[in-house]
Amino acid sequence: MKDEFGGFYKAMFDRAVARENMQAVFVEYAWDLGWCDPCAAEPLSNKELVELGARWIGSDDANPFNGRGGSAYVTRLHVRYDAQSFPEDLALMETGDRTNFQGRYILRYPWQGKASCPAGEKYRASLPARFREGAQNLARLTGWPQSEIESRMAAGGQSLRGGK
Repeated sequence: MKDEFGGFYKAMFDRAVARENMQAVFVEYAWDLGWCDPCAAEPLSNKELVELGARWIGSDDANPFNGRGGSAYVTRLHVRYDAQSFPEDLALMETGDRTNFQGRYILRYPWQGKASCPAGEKYRASLPARFREGAQNLARLTGWPQSEIESRMAAGGQSLRGGK
């Protein structure tokens, strides 16, 4: 998935939009820029924040925002809509809620070393079930055919059958 994350994200979003009949707004992240654990990305620059409308921060240079001039809270929303699903434009309003939220995608790779102990052999034996579960999750999230996912996994060395 690492090399296909863009396609995965688009397919997952398309599926979520269809599931909600184009009547939902999805939050990717909501973050107080004065707090970072872990950071979603590099801190936004003063210039980027001013482009988003934070003209009150006192500078529009390329330096990272450092909190001087006030605090900043950024929310990234994803929405796809038309006149039938959202008959009025979205109306955003200021709120006191500063809860941090970040969607995370964690890629896990199987250990490739030699299994020279009972725990290692048990781990190896558990991999096909883990790979099957991963293929099912990916198919559920994206709508991609599970058989194609499994074929690609097998071609990449992730056998969904025991005896590896």
